[in-house]
Amino acid sequence: MLQQRIYRTVFIVIVLLVNSTIAIGQIKVSTFHVDASPPIGSPLAYDPTTEIQSPLSCRGIVIQSDKKPIVLCSIDWLGVANDAQNEFKKAFAESAGTTADRVSIHAIHQHDAPRCDFSAEKILREFGYGKRSYDVDFCRSVIKRAAAAIANSLDNARPVTHLGTGQANVEKVASNRRLLGSDGKVKFTRYTATKDPAIRAMKTGTIDPALKSLSFWNRDQPIVVLTFYATHPQSYYRTGKANPDFPGLARNARETKTGVPHIHFNGAGGNIGAGKWNDGSVENRTVLAGRVEQGMAAAFDATKKTPIDASTLSWGKSDVQLPVSKFLKEERCIAILKNKKEKASTHLYAAKHLVWLRRSAAQTPIQVSCLTINESKTIFMPGELFVEYQLESQELAPNSFVSMAAYGEYGMGYIGTAIGYTQGGYETSANASRVGPGSEKALMDAAKELLK
Repeated sequence: MLQQRIYRTVFIVIVLLVNSTIAIGQIKVSTFHVDASPPIGSPLAYDPTTEIQSPLSCRGIVIQSDKKPIVLCSIDWLGVANDAQNEFKKAFAESAGTTADRVSIHAIHQHDAPRCDFSAEKILREFGYGKRSYDVDFCRSVIKRAAAAIANSLDNARPVTHLGTGQANVEKVASNRRLLGSDGKVKFTRYTATKDPAIRAMKTGTIDPALKSLSFWNRDQPIVVLTFYATHPQSYYRTGKANPDFPGLARNARETKTGVPHIHFNGAGGNIGAGKWNDGSVENRTVLAGRVEQGMAAAFDATKKTPIDASTLSWGKSDVQLPVSKFLKEERCIAILKNKKEKASTHLYAAKHLVWLRRSAAQTPIQVSCLTINESKTIFMPGELFVEYQLESQELAPNSFVSMAAYGEYGMGYIGTAIGYTQGGYETSANASRVGPGSEKALMDAAKELLK
C-alpha cells in the first residue's frame, strides 16, 4: 500500500513537472462571450428597455502563460464604474485563476445600453431613488454568467504561435466634437448626431483615423481578433431599443463573415464622434457600421504576423490618483439628493459626484495597465478620455505597435487634457467630468512609465 502511494505521488509530480515545462515559453488564449442584453423594463442609460433590437454582449479573452492569466473584457454598455468594476474584476479573476489587477473591464459606451455602478445605486437607494437608473440584479447576473464562461473556456485554450498586428484608416466616421472660436474657447459642440449642416461642414479637427487590429494565431489559423478605434459609438439613441450601435454591428459582421471571434474596444474617444458625417438619420447607422467594418477588414488584411515570443509577454500596471473637479462639493450633492422635487437625472449625477468625492477622499487609486507582447503594447485607460492621450501614447513608443482601450473605470466620466479644461465646452463641464486638469500629467506619467 505504501509503495503504491509512493508511486502515485511520484507520478503526479512527474506530470506536474511535464505540464509546467510545456507551459514555459508558451502562450495560450481562450475567448468567452455571453449575452448582456437587459430584460424588458430594465433601465437603459436614459430610458426603460422596450425591446432588444440587437443583442448586447459581454465578451473577452483570457491569455495564459507561465505567468498568471490576463483577462481582457469588452461590454456593450454605457460604462462600468466603482464597485461594479471591483465585482467584475474579482469574479473574473477567481474564474481565470489570477488576480484582480490582471483583469481589465471596458465598455464600448453605447447609449441605448445599460449603466452599471453599484456604488451610485447604493447612494440612490439610501435616499429612496433605487432601481431608476441601475438594475443591479441584472448586472450581477451578467457578471456571474461571464465568470462561468471564463472558467469553461480555459480547457479549450489554444496555443498561440504568431501575433498579428495591422491597421487601416477609417474614412468618414470620426470627427472632433470640440470646435473652437477665435478666442480659443469651445464655440460649438458637434455631438455624435448633428442636425446643423453648417456645423457638420466645419473641419474634422484632431482625431486618430487609424483602426488597429491585434490578432492571435495558431500557425495559419486566426484564433481571435482584437480591434481598437476611437470614437463615440452613437448614430442615434433614446429609442428604448437596446442595441450595440454601429461599432458593435461592424464587429458582429466581421465575426460572422470570418468565423473568428472579434472583440472591439473603444479608444480615447471622449472628444470624438461621428457628428461631421451623421445627422442622426436612422439609415446612417448602417452606413457608419459599414465604414467601420471596412476599416476592420482592411486592418486585418494588412496584418503582419510575427512568431510569438513568450518571454516578451508582460502586464505592467500603475496606480494613479486623479485630482477632483473643483466643481464638486459634498454638501451640494447631499442637498440635491434630499430634495425630492429634483429630476431623476439630477439625483443620478449628484449620487455619482458623491461617490467620486468619497472615493477620492479615501485615496482609492485608478489602475492604468499595459499589455506587451512582441513589439505590440496595448494601454488600458479609464474614463471618456480625450484622443490626445492616445496620440501622445503612440509618440512615446514610436518603434512599437501601440493601441489603446479607454472607457475602463468609468467613475470619473470625461477626462480632458490640461488645456481642455481652460477651453470650456460640455466634456469638461461640472456634470460631465469629475476630475481636473492635473489628470493629464498623472495619466501620461503612468503611460510613460508603462511604455518604456
